[in-house]
Amino acid sequence: SGSSDKTIKVWDLKSGSEKFTLTGHSSYVNTVAITPDGQSVISGSSDKTIKVWDLKSGSEKFTLTGHSSYVNTVAITPDGEYMISGSDDKTIKFWDLKSSRKKFTFTAHGKSVNAVAITPDNEYVISGSDDRTIKVWDLKSSRKKLTLTGHNSWVNVVAITPDGQSVISGLSNKTIKVWDLKSGSEKFTLSGHSGGVNAVVVPFYIPYLISGSDDKTIKVWDLKSREEIATFTGDSPILCCAIAPDGKTIVAGEASGRLHFLWWEGRGGNYE
Repeated sequence: SGSSDKTIKVWDLKSGSEKFTLTGHSSYVNTVAITPDGQSVISGSSDKTIKVWDLKSGSEKFTLTGHSSYVNTVAITPDGEYMISGSDDKTIKFWDLKSSRKKFTFTAHGKSVNAVAITPDNEYVISGSDDRTIKVWDLKSSRKKLTLTGHNSWVNVVAITPDGQSVISGLSNKTIKVWDLKSGSEKFTLSGHSGGVNAVVVPFYIPYLISGSDDKTIKVWDLKSREEIATFTGDSPILCCAIAPDGKTIVAGEASGRLHFLWWEGRGGNYE
């Protein structure tokens, strides 16, 4: 978990206890991601840098510089060789993690880039922005493929379904939209939150979706029936959430500084 206290903390999922703290950023930690091999943590910060850390020792491996403003989001390719970052400087940068160098930059958003995601087949990057659009980028050609329009507010977060067929966006206007990745058309909208949506996560098995919001709730949705099927209420706005490979263990961070470890019992069930 990354925090505005400038630290990253590593936690034990079974006990909920803190294992150690990573320090080195000089400003807010806005985003974290773990490499597919589980060996490294990557963090993006308002200090305009990206840091790569050794997850076992807690030591910093190296720092990537190049953004001219806050780094809001990072994502790692499925093969673990490359990393994508999005920033308030309106750009998306593509980095080689082996050489610790930037490969190229995407420039097409008109405002801050808040979220990036990579398709499971390693072919496309999805980005969401304050300019109210989602853009789809071809990693091979380094060019824009599609622009998804129809949002009437900021795009706070994006996710891709495990089958690579759909893009999901969480919006500041309290809604969630589901898009067809091939055609770029909107499939449907999910409404139920009473605050901006800051987090969307899709388990490895669909059709479920987990969302977190400024309204202090985490909701589970059935994407087939388009119904809300479970809700957990915290003490302050939910800023982020992640789901373990078991598809049932969810960790959510809220604005109060609390981290919730949640277990979902199944369809129609509740959080504990």
